Amino acid sequence: MHTYRSLRRSLFAVVVSIAGLAFLQTANAQCLSSSQTGNHGGYFYSFWTDGGGSVSFCLQNGGRYTSQWSNVGNWVGGKGWQTGGRKVVNYSGTFNPSGNAYLALYGWTTNPLVEYYIVESWGTYRPPGGQGYMGTVYSDGGVYDVYRTQRVNAPCIIGNNCTFYQYWSVRQQKRVGGTITTGNHFDAWAAYGMNLGTHNYMVMATEGYQSSGSSDITVSEGSGGGGGGGGGGSTTITVRARGTTGGEQISLRVNNQIVQNWTLTTSMQSYTATTNLSGGITVHFTNDNGSRDVQVDYIQVNGQTRQSEHQSYNTGLYANGRCGGGAYSEWMHCNGAIGYGNTP
Repeated sequence: MHTYRSLRRSLFAVVVSIAGLAFLQTANAQCLSSSQTGNHGGYFYSFWTDGGGSVSFCLQNGGRYTSQWSNVGNWVGGKGWQTGGRKVVNYSGTFNPSGNAYLALYGWTTNPLVEYYIVESWGTYRPPGGQGYMGTVYSDGGVYDVYRTQRVNAPCIIGNNCTFYQYWSVRQQKRVGGTITTGNHFDAWAAYGMNLGTHNYMVMATEGYQSSGSSDITVSEGSGGGGGGGGGGSTTITVRARGTTGGEQISLRVNNQIVQNWTLTTSMQSYTATTNLSGGITVHFTNDNGSRDVQVDYIQVNGQTRQSEHQSYNTGLYANGRCGGGAYSEWMHCNGAIGYGNTP
């Protein structure tokens, strides 16, 4: 699936006439028949189609849009913001592809020029196809695989014949609806040497490529400014851990915001903190020097125990010849983190 040819082209003022479209006519909807960008209902939108097959893309009230496509070549559309940046993005709705398609938060930066995707769901093809794997990031209750790919002499937001990187976070388990804390992905990308520049725009986009399907998506901006989730009730978290040499440093985070830092001894001890943050809970090992290792026996969340060996997200375990090469372990041998699911 040539996904790079789709969302990228939503930026260009390529006017494509389409005859015989059966648009989704609903009250106050603005249905588009040519590729364009603009503002509607307080949100930025982009829509692009190569003219193949039939596609209807209708701008509804607020952050909602609807789409229906049949036997298309390639099209993409969505609503969001100009500019993009560190946001807590909420979205909901339906996504029903038949063939190649995906649902993603998509954007661009300049200086450096980067095209990025946070992919939530897809059809028969999982972008970007496995190339350029960098690692994983835990955010908003799920694990995303991180990839970096490159386009050479390709169209971009500043012209043609551009060379630029594409950054990807692709959720391991599909979902349609939830929260995307963009700052978590941006920070994880930076940790892999994948730096962003000045934000241009981002949209919650539906794409279809040589496929048929429909979507009905509503997007909004949540609270928290792109760092962590907003506060619900107070959560008390206890981490039971030790180091192998003493002096190991760990960080308790909720939705990638630091709640508390601790320095470990060689004895198994309990470390407790309370937070109003909500979202994914992670324990990070931050000062590996080769000889240091961390063992996290378990954590307790409001008194409920979550065993480390039951967790599928562990980027600090050394296994299969590399850091982050395994899971379901109490151990972190490298700088990394164990994910323990969400706050209550």
